[in-house]
Amino acid sequence: MFYPFNHKLGQKIQTDAAGVVCDRAFLAHFHIDAGDCEAAGAATIIAAVTLGTGVTVTKLAAALDGQPKCGRVMSITGNQATATGNVVFTGKDLAGNVLTETIVSTGAATVNGTKVFSFIDSIVFPARGAADDTISVGMTDDFGIPYKLPYNTVLAIYNNKTLTTVASGGYSATTLALNFLNPTAALSDSDIDVYLLI
Repeated sequence: MFYPFNHKLGQKIQTDAAGVVCDRAFLAHFHIDAGDCEAAGAATIIAAVTLGTGVTVTKLAAALDGQPKCGRVMSITGNQATATGNVVFTGKDLAGNVLTETIVSTGAATVNGTKVFSFIDSIVFPARGAADDTISVGMTDDFGIPYKLPYNTVLAIYNNKTLTTVASGGYSATTLALNFLNPTAALSDSDIDVYLLI
């Protein structure tokens, strides 16, 4: 017996053409409880970290409010043109594997990452370019899905029980952390339901 069901066992189904078989697909329903997919924001993880004369490491505690409640893609925002350099994240993906990502700050702009973090262990900030440089760390509306998808197989997504669409997403058949969805209706601590083919 396999429980929960394993969809990766290479199940095949017959067709109406003799000798032609297809892979069997399955409908999956992925649910995130209300309150576990909070609204996006430029400083939801850490607000305005003052950059030092050298690199600065900030460790996040497990109980810190700024930890993502569901898997999310990170963002960074500098306060002025000289707040540039590499911001290096170390944490875990949805499967608990060690995950790292470098997001390059370009100054007074928000730059989004491309990987889904379920937990952040530490963030390394660059040295300042000028006095009063700060960088804030936040979350995008991109939330992670627990499947490796070669392309978008989402059939429907509900935000707060209202049907919406996928505005954008990331898909990878090999790397779990590169799979995420961004709903047209912004996240707001509401229920999320995703129906997709796997």
